[in-house]
Amino acid sequence: MLASIAGGLVALTLLAVFLTLLTSTPYRTSSSAMEPTLHCLKPAEGCEAATFPDRVLASRLLYRLRDPHRGDLVAFKIPPAAKAACGGGVSGTFIKRLIGLPGDRWREQDGYIYLNGERQTEPYIEPDRRDSAIPEKTVPKAQYLMLGDNRASSCDSRRWGTVPRKNLVGPVFAVYWPPSRIGFR
Repeated sequence: MLASIAGGLVALTLLAVFLTLLTSTPYRTSSSAMEPTLHCLKPAEGCEAATFPDRVLASRLLYRLRDPHRGDLVAFKIPPAAKAACGGGVSGTFIKRLIGLPGDRWREQDGYIYLNGERQTEPYIEPDRRDSAIPEKTVPKAQYLMLGDNRASSCDSRRWGTVPRKNLVGPVFAVYWPPSRIGFR
């Protein structure tokens, strides 16, 4: 009886792992743009992790079932303008926080983001990681404003513009490495 239960649990666990891998993509944090939410590897400038960068899973399925939400940590394919603005070595995928939805009016003032005239509460931004000012702009239709949590060190939508919906891979939902950082986001 116990062997049957244990076998069932192992099978269920393997099925869960298989389904997660089938519907998710793993990523590694490579810059300090999301510190301290996601850690990158020292000795890179601004990184807090000593030995291992955070490795995360992003759902490839969720944005097919629902629209992106403000505040999501999102993996997305880098737009061409980001490659040009952030340096030649940039390629592949970024992970940033979704701040502005299509149609939102936004600006940055004294290091704070204002959406549709209201200052946003962003507890994940540490005071010394805030940045300067950006005049008001509007997020275009089917586009998203993506910003790093470490605003002072993030090459993000403030420099290269918004991200098309088609570039969004999906929300980051878990850190799976290193063991001390394992958890859901």
